[in-house]
Amino acid sequence: MSETMQAAVLHAPGDIRVEQVPVPEPGPNEALVRVAACGVCGSDIPRMLRPGGAYHLPLICGHEFSGHVVALGSGLAAAGTVKEGDLVTVPPLIPCRRCTPCTQGHFSLCEDYDYFGSRRAGAYAQYVTVPEGNLMVVPADLDPRAAAMLDPAAIALHAIWRTKLRTGHRVAVVGAGPIGLFAIQWARLAGASEVLSIDVSEQKAEMAREAGATHTATTPEQAGELAGLGYDVIVESAGVPATVDQAVSLVARHGHAVFIGIPHDPVVLPKSTFSNFLRREVTLHGAWNSFSAPFPGDEWRVAARAMASGELNWKFMITHELGLDALPDTMHKLGERSVFSSKVLFMPNGG
Repeated sequence: MSETMQAAVLHAPGDIRVEQVPVPEPGPNEALVRVAACGVCGSDIPRMLRPGGAYHLPLICGHEFSGHVVALGSGLAAAGTVKEGDLVTVPPLIPCRRCTPCTQGHFSLCEDYDYFGSRRAGAYAQYVTVPEGNLMVVPADLDPRAAAMLDPAAIALHAIWRTKLRTGHRVAVVGAGPIGLFAIQWARLAGASEVLSIDVSEQKAEMAREAGATHTATTPEQAGELAGLGYDVIVESAGVPATVDQAVSLVARHGHAVFIGIPHDPVVLPKSTFSNFLRREVTLHGAWNSFSAPFPGDEWRVAARAMASGELNWKFMITHELGLDALPDTMHKLGERSVFSSKVLFMPNGG
């Protein structure tokens, strides 16, 4: 193995350089993973393009990834829990396992966590070192691209489980990016009688229908006409102030709205929306990450089984499969919204 590797390194907001850097060495309880695929998360775009997005610089970003174990640190080799050649997916949050939320099994709420691609080197690189607790071995015949998409699939399921979704419920999903497309599928698998997908893009509406949406809307007016008495469960994955307002306004009496999307601007609910929230006795939930006990949680294990069985469809979401050389230009285009995309995957070691 060469002593250096190719990596996309963030030096300053918008200054992304593909360069040669040393291959990291695994510590005693770590493995060296050869990255097979790393997906772009919506959070990567402001992290790499906006001031204040990264905790430190220079930084290798990328946290939705899979790969193959190629070397074991001394303690990990002795433990025998993972072996060279294993295909792994990597839950990106590294919990401290000491704080009160961790001791209660609420790892998503860890108070002192580490995180791939934002607080430590991520997977927009050919190799990355991974602690033992974050190595989730998946079946060798699972497509590595699917394994790299378990993070958004698990995030969507974690959010769904925050609600009281029951068989026969009406569900609306706001935002038809990968997380929204997985949420549509989870809702249908849970027995939702209908699922409305709301997104301004007609191209994404087509993808939502492929995911199993029974209805689509590209304007608030269309969504309002379809809502009737409201939806039992709303999943908000866009993180835009207007869509947060829309999500709250569409919930039925005693319904549940769960919020995944991360707004970058102030969110203000109009008086009429807030009044509906009060009068309908709506429950609003926050959803953060995707983890539970035992780590990384049933969200990840259920998602992996659904991927392997074919219950969960993922291939139709992929709009780009690229090498690392294309990352700087692609990231800028994504930030400018000058290219249509759903799931963008980078293949640091080739397809």
